[in-house]
Amino acid sequence: MTTRHPRLQLNVGAGLRRWRQRNGLSQDQAARVLGFHRSRIGHIEQGGQNLTLQTVEDLADQLDVEPLDLLAGLPDWATE
Repeated sequence: MTTRHPRLQLNVGAGLRRWRQRNGLSQDQAARVLGFHRSRIGHIEQGGQNLTLQTVEDLADQLDVEPLDLLAGLPDWATE
C-alpha cells in the first residue's frame, strides 16, 4: 500500500529542503536552528508530516518567508 502525501505537504517539504540545502545545513543542524527534532525535519521534507496552520505559519516565520509562499510550491526564495 502506497502512502499519498497531499500536495501542500509536499510543497512545504520541498521548500524546507531547498532552504536547508541553500544554507548548507544537515537535517540535524536545521532541526536545531528551527527548534524541531531531526526526524520531524525529515518527515516534513518528505511530505509525511501533517502540519497545522500554526506550524506552517511558525515555520514560514523562521524561514523568513510568507506562509502562502511556503504552501504555493517551489517558491523563488527556495531556489536562489
